Amino acid sequence: MSAAVPNWDVWKQSPAWLAFALACEIAAVVLPISDATRFPQHGMDWCWLGVLLVLGIGQAELSARIERMRRWMSGETHINMTSVWYLAGAVLLSPAMVSLLAGLLYLHLWIRVWRHVRARPPHRVAVSTAWALLSCFAASSVLRVTGLGSLDAGAPSTWQAAAIVLTAALVFELVNACLAATGIFLYGRKRSRQALFGTWSDNALETVTLCLGGLAALALVYQPVLVVLVLPPLLMLHRSVLVKQLEVAASTDDKTGLLNALAWHDSAQREYARAIRENRTFGVLMVDLDYFKRVNDTYGHVAGDVVLKAVADTLRGQVRDYDVVGRFGGEEFAILLPGTSESGAVVAGERIRGAIATMIVGVPIDGTQAEVDGLTVSIGCAVHPRAGDTLEKLLLAADTALYRAKSAGRNCVVSSTQTG
Repeated sequence: MSAAVPNWDVWKQSPAWLAFALACEIAAVVLPISDATRFPQHGMDWCWLGVLLVLGIGQAELSARIERMRRWMSGETHINMTSVWYLAGAVLLSPAMVSLLAGLLYLHLWIRVWRHVRARPPHRVAVSTAWALLSCFAASSVLRVTGLGSLDAGAPSTWQAAAIVLTAALVFELVNACLAATGIFLYGRKRSRQALFGTWSDNALETVTLCLGGLAALALVYQPVLVVLVLPPLLMLHRSVLVKQLEVAASTDDKTGLLNALAWHDSAQREYARAIRENRTFGVLMVDLDYFKRVNDTYGHVAGDVVLKAVADTLRGQVRDYDVVGRFGGEEFAILLPGTSESGAVVAGERIRGAIATMIVGVPIDGTQAEVDGLTVSIGCAVHPRAGDTLEKLLLAADTALYRAKSAGRNCVVSSTQTG
């Protein structure tokens, strides 16, 4: 077993990420233990812990299949629906006890769901667990330090109860978001807001689960039997999120994460209709990776897929947030440039061509890493309405310009209006 340890994926990560992950995991163990030794736990704490464990495990069991599919399809950001019970624990339990609750619920999810999904290596699950524990610990600690106290302490007024729940939710969300964003940045050096903090939909989903957590806690304190009413909407929410993820998966190219040809064409059709309605221009770039077959023949198809993903990431990084990038198949990509003139499309094409030319991609080969460089692309561009008064004509014009770029020696950008 010791001989396998050096080959673990965790050792391939940057020293900064390893140090951050280790610090989080140590803190997630030391802080709750220290709190438990300083502040004795009461019998009601154990009672609430048992109730929340039963509810959390019950909800996880009822939605295990859905959660397994969601985890398999999720990207960097994965909203764990059991955060409903984390927030309820934060307003009812001591920092040590809510940390124990989060740890036990994560352990159950790992045993019953996540270990069957190969999309997430164990070391990433471990650090995600540490972030959840620290977020719960922080939320409960802030309630203690500020004097707000737990929700079941005495008989808090309506406004005090609201302050307790909202404060805990805010602290939990801020701490969890900051820890996750730091980890994602150190792990993959991603800088975009969406990669670090998730989409607006991700954050809306997290807000909804925290709201349900607050309602669950209030129900447990004031009308315990009503807490069962939280489960049906939670399960339906879980299922609806899966449906949305399936819709996204159906429109996404699995190798690059870009839109597939059909989804890109749908976006282009909508942009064409908008351009006609608002009497404005838009451009299309057809991008083809030169001599890609050599990469597959030299390094293998797995390495070729890594190169395609790297090229796709570079394309997205060289265009605006609202430009639409898709993969048409093989090594051919298409980029939709709303509101772009012909000169702007050519400039964008040249920027992309230059960025691809400087790429150095690390690829796996025979158990080691090799570097692929010297990549080039040929690009054809066309702009509505000059290049065509229909979407089909515009695509044909861009494709013809791409063919001329290939014929001109590759590694160049050709506009549909260029002659020769």
